[in-house]
Amino acid sequence: MDLLTYLRDRKEFVSGQEIADATGVSRNAVWKQIKALRREGIEVEAVSGKGYRLADEGDAFGERSIKAALHTKWLGRELIYFRETDSTNDELKRRAEKGAKEGLVAVADVQTKGKGRRGRGWDNPAGVNIAMSYLLRPVFPPNTAPMMTLVMALSAAEGINKISGLEVKIKWPNDIVMNGRKIVGILTEMTAEPDYIHEVIIGTGINVNGREFPEEIKDKATSLYMEAGRTFSRAEITAAVTDAFEEYYEVFCRTDDMSGLCDIYNDSCVNVNEKVRVLDPKGEYEGISHGIDNLGRLKVTREDNTKGVVYAGEVSVRGIYGYV
Repeated sequence: MDLLTYLRDRKEFVSGQEIADATGVSRNAVWKQIKALRREGIEVEAVSGKGYRLADEGDAFGERSIKAALHTKWLGRELIYFRETDSTNDELKRRAEKGAKEGLVAVADVQTKGKGRRGRGWDNPAGVNIAMSYLLRPVFPPNTAPMMTLVMALSAAEGINKISGLEVKIKWPNDIVMNGRKIVGILTEMTAEPDYIHEVIIGTGINVNGREFPEEIKDKATSLYMEAGRTFSRAEITAAVTDAFEEYYEVFCRTDDMSGLCDIYNDSCVNVNEKVRVLDPKGEYEGISHGIDNLGRLKVTREDNTKGVVYAGEVSVRGIYGYV
């Protein structure tokens, strides 16, 4: 048992010797672990004659606090945390090239070169948001990989809802929104040959405790804090999203499509049974969305009652009166 989990379970003051006996390390090692927890922002009280007790963790965010909240079998069991990095996706790319195994997770407090879709930047200032990436080495064909972005969206929505108690929704295919504004961005990158995937890296940015946005995006973006008026534990959200992804990814891999997840995804999708505008380069049109099919395509009935599907990545879908 790790020290953080032990102190969480005990709650009251515990002597250093009792901690050492319970966790199987020396008294000196206990003290080193306590100092490491404090560096992550986890407050451990120390009182002479009583021992140690975990105080309010607040928004402690680091390797230990995330791992202590994880319930996965393989995803995130190896986790690297950065106070600052260029991009968690790029960190995993470099490690993938050196043979890193599937399931490696990178998490950062600050990204200096975070990326969104179509080369856009993804701002991640210190102390407020989550930037994380997963390294995956699936065995299915490369043309299956784009659906993994929908699996990530479903997982992000579930993890956030579980911890926050709020109700965020998916805007097809992979934006997470609340009250019409974006709260999560997902970027999936793949290295592959025509019939073989070397690796897929899924990066996710979550707006957690931010209180404002730049003028150019403040009407399109929001954060959990701005919606609820209180702060949230980034470690718990990171862990809950990762727990959900491992579960849903395993379901996905059993069929190599969304057939096992369609109903759950559609229940979380804000576009279902709503009017949408399809921004197709061949010609825009409007219709009613009916959720996704087994390949993750959005089913749309046009105004003339003809039915079709929309492929993610080829066209954009917007609400009739705005972004959602």
